[in-house]
Amino acid sequence: MYVRSFADGDGDGTGDLAGVRSRLPYLAELGVDALWFNPWYLSPMKDGGYDVADYRAIDPAFGTLAEAEKLIAEARETGIRTIVDIVPNHVSDQHPWFRAALAGGPERELFHFRPGSGPGGELPPNDWTSQFGGPAWTRLPDGDWYLHLFAPEQPDLNWAHPAVRQEHEDILRFWFERGVAGVRIDSAALLVKDPRLPDFVEGRDPHPYVDRDELHEVYRSWRRVADEYGGVFVGEVWLPDTERFTRYLRPDELHTAFNFSFLSCPWEARRLRRSIDDTLAEHAPVGAPATWVLCNHDVTRTVTRYGREDTGFDFATKAFGTPTDLALGTRRARAAALLSLALPGAVYVYQGEELGLPEADIPPYRIQDPMYFRSGGTDPGRDGCRVPLPWRADAPHAGFGGEPWLPQPAYWPAYAADLQAADPGSMLGLYREAIRLRPVFGDGPLTWLPTPEGVLAFTRAGGASCVVNLADTPVELPASSPPLLASGPLDERGRLPKDTAVWLRA
Repeated sequence: MYVRSFADGDGDGTGDLAGVRSRLPYLAELGVDALWFNPWYLSPMKDGGYDVADYRAIDPAFGTLAEAEKLIAEARETGIRTIVDIVPNHVSDQHPWFRAALAGGPERELFHFRPGSGPGGELPPNDWTSQFGGPAWTRLPDGDWYLHLFAPEQPDLNWAHPAVRQEHEDILRFWFERGVAGVRIDSAALLVKDPRLPDFVEGRDPHPYVDRDELHEVYRSWRRVADEYGGVFVGEVWLPDTERFTRYLRPDELHTAFNFSFLSCPWEARRLRRSIDDTLAEHAPVGAPATWVLCNHDVTRTVTRYGREDTGFDFATKAFGTPTDLALGTRRARAAALLSLALPGAVYVYQGEELGLPEADIPPYRIQDPMYFRSGGTDPGRDGCRVPLPWRADAPHAGFGGEPWLPQPAYWPAYAADLQAADPGSMLGLYREAIRLRPVFGDGPLTWLPTPEGVLAFTRAGGASCVVNLADTPVELPASSPPLLASGPLDERGRLPKDTAVWLRA
């Protein structure tokens, strides 16, 4: 949950914990059983809260620690558990450790400070680049440079130092003791760096800062903490190597990890099936549950992405003015919702996906995402999927609260939750019904069914089956009782149209 954009309880234009608490009935009716919160900690908000200044304090824009504890308890009473976000790779440049390091204290060892290279040390210590573009190093007035794989306001921690490891274990205990059920780990494969900080060489193994073997002992120690409280971990692990990815899911490390191959997969039957098969194969050897997600706070919203010529997702291809057919994208997003909710494992729904929200165009002068600024204004950034939600069509600011921190498009009220709640055929109606019916698939594996080219069909142990038509022509459905649920109407002959999905009884 991106708190800043969910619901504004105090009318200041920023979403907050009071707003979330007021919408717990909506979330319960939707059928969710857990809420993953993006960072809600004290932060200068240079990167949407992922620049943390204090993990034991709630940012005043969102509320107080007491309110967070109350929210965790109230959600649990409705059957909804809480997952918090930990960002172990870096902290804010306003964190007490970094401020002390800049003052010349021993805390300097907790980060990566190095002299520069070249004449007079005027060049960065190595050639690493930031995830947001540009060099991964910033020079200080004293001549030294410090490492930041993200924005300059996010200095990387030195995970070779025992104090860094101890602090994060203490942070985990702090939140588990306040009732959270789990922790999502941001940029989970980036923490450990080669102590030599060598230049990056394409194809050289091991990578100087991605997926280093030393990282697994960190997560083994974290797992021992989680096991004390019965907590779970969800890792953000972007790795192309299946065998390397699976290592993070061993029984003494992380419980599960986000599935980015499915999230970024184009709307193509063969590639979707391959992504599903690969995901299930990755998780099977270690008995970890697969995860499925169509969108999150970092990527282009599903209805927009699926309405484009290139229906996959890649940060490198994001550009202003990309043509989108929203009607087509919405039809495909409805089918994709039924596909993902029929698969074995856990499904994450990003706020607003259940409303079918498109990616919003943010005027350049209102963009806040550092990705936009670090790219020199060529990358539109991620603010378009973070626009505050529309709750009431007839209320100011579509019922979000005060004037939103990011501008809502003029058409936003048409997607309002109150309108969709009254329409069973809306995207919200589809999600509510799909989540309610999802148990008909059971907990077992899936079995693929024979189909024409461009069609995906599988059955699950519970007896129900899912059919998704990505071909150009309608397809006949197997003989069965009337569909349990369909993402769109069947044609006049009872066939499944293009870009439509259906759930069938055994």
